[in-house]
Amino acid sequence: MSRVCELTGKGVLVGNNVSHANNKTKRRYLPNLCQVTLISDALGQRFRLRVSAHALRSVEHRGGLDAFLTKADASELSIRARLLKRQIEKKVAA
Repeated sequence: MSRVCELTGKGVLVGNNVSHANNKTKRRYLPNLCQVTLISDALGQRFRLRVSAHALRSVEHRGGLDAFLTKADASELSIRARLLKRQIEKKVAA
């Protein structure tokens, strides 16, 4: 399973551990991913997503999963989230 947020596309960053003697060794900065169940008001269903803690705060701030997905850019969403976005847009339009 890849370490990428399904809603924001936030992934692993690479950097260096720098010791007091200025020795540099490679390290990975992992995103804070959480397995979360979010509810779509338009579809009336629950969806289990792997999102970062930052994305979870953004979803709450924007007013829920539906509002977040309608404003989100499709290029940074996962394939599952894009499909969800299309389903929500169809349901709202009808």
